[in-house]
Formats: sequence, structure tokens, C-alpha cells
Amino acid sequence: MNVLNYQKELDRVIQQLQTEEKTPSLLLHSCCAPCSSYVLEYLSQYFKITIFYYNPNIYPASEYERRVIEQKELIKAIPAKHEIQFMTGEYDTKAFYEIAKGLENEKEGGQRCFSCYELRLRNTAKLAKEKNFDYFTTTLSISPMKNAGKLNEIGSILEKELKVNYLYSDFKKKNGYKRSIELSKEFDLYRQDYCGCIFSIRNKEEK
Repeated sequence: MNVLNYQKELDRVIQQLQTEEKTPSLLLHSCCAPCSSYVLEYLSQYFKITIFYYNPNIYPASEYERRVIEQKELIKAIPAKHEIQFMTGEYDTKAFYEIAKGLENEKEGGQRCFSCYELRLRNTAKLAKEKNFDYFTTTLSISPMKNAGKLNEIGSILEKELKVNYLYSDFKKKNGYKRSIELSKEFDLYRQDYCGCIFSIRNKEEK
């Protein structure tokens, strides 16, 4: 089975947009300011971006609020060719615990995380469809701890199901993760030491 090179697929889309002199709208799910930093620097050259901050997995509520504030501050500070908009989803922790039920003891990066990817991407795709965005995607693939193959597989399924364009990506490529660390230092961003959910806290403590 041929596996897509997600970065090359993104390069192809961008090249086509430049050829056609188009600047489409993109609903970009973001997990946090540091992960979004490089993605915003990169994609704001080619897309009109709206950040969608939908992360009901984050624990505790004070951590959620801190990440929202950091995201908003970054949007104000980062240079962008096109203005970046911001939207928040509902902080519905019940939705996360429902999808995590029975998977509480799964290892970090396993099926529980995949279900969390799907929860957040599905809500992003639904909103993109509702608001007539040209594309949707997520910043999650920038992390070396996240499974880019699974993220893009879910995005592709949702694209077909909901009839809204998914932007393939593997943002850790082209030194994207390295650049996100540099930008985090440049903008003095808060870099959390766990993914976000209570299970990732437990995993950190166990290690």
C-alpha cells in the first residue's frame, strides 16, 4: 500500500494555490500556542487562518484557561501576511471522558489518543463545513509524540464523510518542530510538560 508523503502533499496544494493566485480560508485546530507557532508562521503566507481552540481533553480547567490566553497572545504577536482569527469550542470535558471510557489504562500514544484526535478533528471538520471554510487541519502533527499517519487518516475519512477539504500535513517536517521551539523562546511562550489530559499527567508522573 502506498503511503502519502504528507509534506509533499501540502507542498503540492500550496504550489497549486500560488499558481492560481488564491488565498483560501483554513480552519486550523490548535492544541496550544507553542505547537501553533511554526504552523501559523508557515501557513499564514498562503491561507486566511482561523484558529479553532477545541480541546476538552485538557486538565485541569486552570491549564485550559492558561493555554487559551497564550494562544490569543501569540496571535496578536506573530507576524502574518493575512490576519489570523480566533474561535473557541466548548470546553466539554464530558465529551472527552466519554471517548476515553474503557481506555483509561491504554498507553500514551495509543487508542485513547487516537480517539481524542478523532473527537477534536471531527468537531473542527463540522465547524469548517458549517462556516464554509475551504480547508480544515490541525497543528497536532508538529509534535514528535503525535502520530501523523493516524491524524491524516482521520482527516481523510472526515473529508469524505462531511464533504469538506482536509489539508494533509506533517508539520514536524522541514524542521517544523525545531522552529516551534525557537519561536516559543522568541515569544516567551509557556511550554507545558504534558500533552494535556489527566492520563498524560499520570504517564509523566510514572516516568
